[in-house]
Amino acid sequence: MRVVFLGAPGVGKGTQADRIAGQFKIAKISTGDLLREAVRNQTELGREAKRYMDQGQLVPDAVVIGLVRDKLAEPGSMNGFVLDGFPRTVPQAEALGKVLQETQRPLHRVVKFEVPRQDVIRRLSGRRSCPKCQTTFHVEFAPSKKGDACDRCGETLIQRSDDTPEAIETRLQVFEEQTAPLIRYYASKRLLSEVNASGSVDAVFEALFSVLAPYSAI
Repeated sequence: MRVVFLGAPGVGKGTQADRIAGQFKIAKISTGDLLREAVRNQTELGREAKRYMDQGQLVPDAVVIGLVRDKLAEPGSMNGFVLDGFPRTVPQAEALGKVLQETQRPLHRVVKFEVPRQDVIRRLSGRRSCPKCQTTFHVEFAPSKKGDACDRCGETLIQRSDDTPEAIETRLQVFEEQTAPLIRYYASKRLLSEVNASGSVDAVFEALFSVLAPYSAI
């Protein structure tokens, strides 16, 4: 099974990617994880990526695509993969298509996670994290037993600067503008499916499973 998960920040695609990867024994590939791993291992691409990250700049497509290409060539990806949040633009999608064409492993599905805008804002604006042990909480869905303090280490919890309602609105607008052409691109190739991701984690997984199960034996 070879699939791509798309969706705005806070729709839960990372959680579902973990579950799908475990259910079907395929690799989960997140560009964020790839970048952190490459920087930590000081690979050639990792050193190049770090140069941009240290300057607060976006890592160029060529570097990100290089990391994805290397990951797809690993034995662990040969049984299938779920790409979490990549590609994000049409040029990235076209580059991914070329990489997969070279190895005769075309995509089976591209799944877009749909969540009402107000629910995304509610999910993200309620997040709180511990700056010491990195544990994440939610004021409504998963609060700390110690209120504003981490119930693991006692450190005062913080809200990320990009998790304020105003910042979230900006992030969503950027996402929608950036990915609209990408959605049209995959729809034109008849690869796109949409999943309502506003329910519980289990309900979303069931809906997702029904979309992807036919490709598990390909």
